[in-house]
Formats: sequence, C-alpha cells, structure tokens
Amino acid sequence: MAFTARIVPLIVAVLTVSSPFQVEGAEAAETERAAVLAALDSWNRGWAERDAELAVRDYSEDVDWTNAFGDRFQGRSELKKGLEFIFSLDFVMVGDSGDNEFEDVRFLSPDVALLRSKLVRAGQETSAGEVMADRHVHHLRVLQKREGRWLIISHLISQAKDKL
Repeated sequence: MAFTARIVPLIVAVLTVSSPFQVEGAEAAETERAAVLAALDSWNRGWAERDAELAVRDYSEDVDWTNAFGDRFQGRSELKKGLEFIFSLDFVMVGDSGDNEFEDVRFLSPDVALLRSKLVRAGQETSAGEVMADRHVHHLRVLQKREGRWLIISHLISQAKDKL
C-alpha cells in the first residue's frame, strides 16, 4: 500500500510535465495544433495544384511515406520525385478530393504529434479511363518538432474498402 501511495503521485507528476497542454497552457497548445494542421494544408494545396514542392514542404529530409497502393518513398527528395510522377498522371489527378472529413491531432509528447485525417476522393479514374467508385482515403502522419518547426517524419495512406 505504501508503494502505491508513492508511485501514483509520481506517475501523475510525470504525465503532467510531459503534456504540452499542462505545461504551456491552452493558448500555446492551440498554436501547436494549428502549426501541425498547417502541414495538412500544404499537402492538400500541393495535391490540388499538382505542386510537388508545396506538397512536401512540411516533410522531413528523412520522411518515410507509403500510399494506399503500397508505393513507398524514403526521404523528402525521393518523395518529391515520386509526387512529380504521380501528379503527371491525368487519370490519377482527375476527380475531386473535397475537404477532409475530420482532422484529429494527438500530442504524444511536446515534440511528437499524430495527425489523422480522412477524405473522400470522387471521380478518380483507372489507367483505362474507367471512373472508380468513391475512395475513402485515410492518412496517418507522425510529426516531430525539430528546431522549432513541425515536420512530417512518417505518412501512411490507407483506403477503406467496402466490407462484404
């Protein structure tokens, strides 16, 4: 019992110190959340404008990126080249991604955040020119604050399929 009485306050103290919301306050936490969401905005605008440089602006040099089709790019420059190719494919770029259905930011520590988002891509085509069913696309990004800037260090894209 004495051990529990000592360890519980220690755990509470550690959790309180490691939370950016407790240490920095609500206003600072909202500023951090907005900075994380800005990376999502750069990606979305880059995709809409077919601008690979804008799309990768908030990615780290050592990013690990995998899309819903299993294509993997490691490193910002490799990702940029991959996106330039993807953006050149008219059948991929046709259609509309619309707005994100949700954006969820979770801080794991003051310098690590998870960003989850979902969008519905309508009107995309196959390479044969056939219109695909609406794609429900989920993104999971891991961001790390480096030198005062939030950078995406990992990005996994998945697609929900109809369940039989």
